[in-house]
Amino acid sequence: MQKTVPTEFGPSGRGERAAPCAPGAATRTRATHPGGPLEAAQTSEGHARASFVWPVRVYYEDTDGGGVVYYANYLRFFERCRTEWIRALGFGQHELAQRDRVQFVVAGAELQFLRSAVLDDELTIDARVAERGASYIVFEQQALRGSELLCRARVKVACIGAHTRRPIRLPAALATALAGSPQAAVADSAP
Repeated sequence: MQKTVPTEFGPSGRGERAAPCAPGAATRTRATHPGGPLEAAQTSEGHARASFVWPVRVYYEDTDGGGVVYYANYLRFFERCRTEWIRALGFGQHELAQRDRVQFVVAGAELQFLRSAVLDDELTIDARVAERGASYIVFEQQALRGSELLCRARVKVACIGAHTRRPIRLPAALATALAGSPQAAVADSAP
């Protein structure tokens, strides 16, 4: 199943698809992927990139006294999306800790809250790799209600030794999986 969907990553940042000729413009095609849809984005320069999409329904426990999603819960939604993406690539968190002796920690997060989600809303949470270093990944994420952008984030996730708690290189197999997925055009950065 393929469907073109709006993207926040275009030049306007308002959820609409950017004009095909605009530099940096992006469109995405959604395809069914185990664990959640994987969207391949194509920029006007012809670079491929992907974003993983994870559906979320807002439950009562996600809301505050005013009936809207409590701001910190967007961090939970974003975490689940990233975790499920890595799982869909074949890497479980527990397995990585046991076999490769690595864990992931959030080293930084910047969020912008634009609109409120409320009880029973069906949201789409997505993530894409914006940058990758030897020991970290920077994700750009967003929460949407239909095509309405509610929240966007930039989250830096560091790879650390499970026992040392010190930064270490991403496991080679995970780095290869990320490089082999549609976002392979994302340039690696220095650590």
